[in-house]
Amino acid sequence: MTARKVGLIGWGAIGRVVGTALVRQQVPGAELLCLVDNRPLGDAAPAPQVSFEEALERCDLIVEAAGQGVVRAWGERVLASGTDLLIASTGALTDEELSQRLRTTGPGRVYFTGGAVGGLDLLQAVRSLGPLDHVRLTTTKLPATLEQPWMDDALLTRMRTATGPVEVLSGTAREVPARFPRSTNVAASVALAVGDLDAVRVRVVADPAAHHTRHVIEASGAHGSYRFEVSHLPDPGNPATSQVVPHAVLRSLSALAGRTGQIL
Repeated sequence: MTARKVGLIGWGAIGRVVGTALVRQQVPGAELLCLVDNRPLGDAAPAPQVSFEEALERCDLIVEAAGQGVVRAWGERVLASGTDLLIASTGALTDEELSQRLRTTGPGRVYFTGGAVGGLDLLQAVRSLGPLDHVRLTTTKLPATLEQPWMDDALLTRMRTATGPVEVLSGTAREVPARFPRSTNVAASVALAVGDLDAVRVRVVADPAAHHTRHVIEASGAHGSYRFEVSHLPDPGNPATSQVVPHAVLRSLSALAGRTGQIL
């Protein structure tokens, strides 16, 4: 089998782990050809740093690890060029028009990584039995990682002086990720699995004791009930991201590269 020629967009908390693993040949069947980043990386880059256009010419798979804006700006163009796209920043897909365009643009194929949560494969399978009546996601993080420009002084003060959990925002998976563009890709991922942005109720909680980022997914319907709970260490370089996320991207890459023995 021919190795996948991978271009990586973003050299941050996720991209550095993914890119380093590829260079060390830890993903059989995948080779890092180039990097795209809006900062000059110099000697820090383990592969040639090129323009976005050159990456499309060189690669047959682009891995997005740079944020929702990249998905919005470049996603369709990647797919239209015939290059496949693996998306880490699933929060961009709360824009249903964008999500639909990405699913229908080709000949490149679009894939999504589950990121910091599990159980999404099961929720996707359950959809074939009928809609879920109740889906709820509760995300709990350190207050400092959740601060946003739109927050008023009263809310910021509550978060900064909290001695216990404080609910910061609640809403649907359509509404919440847009308010926390770097912190709530999980909400969009759950909605992708369930197939309905408005069916997923999301609570974002700030807790000064949350040294682990915690996600709890609860779902139920006529055919069964499901509960998934995960607790991760935040990435030391970017506490808004769980340490496990780049490894979820690498698992997805392994599947796309044809590695056998994986749970799909």
